[in-house]
Amino acid sequence: MSDKPTKDENAFHEMRPNYDFSQAQRGPIVPSPPNKTRITIRIDTDVLDWFRQRVHLQGGGSYQRLINEALREYMLRETEGDLESRLRKVIREELQTATTTE
Repeated sequence: MSDKPTKDENAFHEMRPNYDFSQAQRGPIVPSPPNKTRITIRIDTDVLDWFRQRVHLQGGGSYQRLINEALREYMLRETEGDLESRLRKVIREELQTATTTE
């Protein structure tokens, strides 16, 4: 083995003084868009494959966007379901009150 530095090692040592990282910050280079949060989750492989396949069949796009849309649709449906059942209960009570007072 030679003690002589390799070409790559020489290039590294020559470039090193040219970089100033004193103002550098850790983290993503591109900040997340507003109202987006970066997380790590575990998703079943078949579920992830399904979303990726859908993107492929659509000719491209983002499987993460599709997952987000699916979750939002579920969230809205659940919220509307609660609203619908509350509304039905109120209407039933009002009709019952109206028919008993007449």
